[in-house]
Amino acid sequence: MKYEDIEKVINKQIAKHPTVQISFKTRSAIRGIFIQTPDYHELSRKNLWRIVTETHVDSYKQTKNENLASIFNCNEFTRLELVQ
Repeated sequence: MKYEDIEKVINKQIAKHPTVQISFKTRSAIRGIFIQTPDYHELSRKNLWRIVTETHVDSYKQTKNENLASIFNCNEFTRLELVQ
């Protein structure tokens, strides 16, 4: 996927705080939230994104612990879908 496409979804997600379902080329889909950390712009230029998976979202919202996130390469994304 393109950087611009991901940015559009992130901006919608930040406004509403829903979960995003991410489909991949070579693995099962996951649900989670994109987070913005101090290295956000550096990572996004490399098409890398920090995502907190659905199982860790509640903990992340309470603690804001960035270590709960994993870094994913958007070249593997096939589809992003906002989940209500």
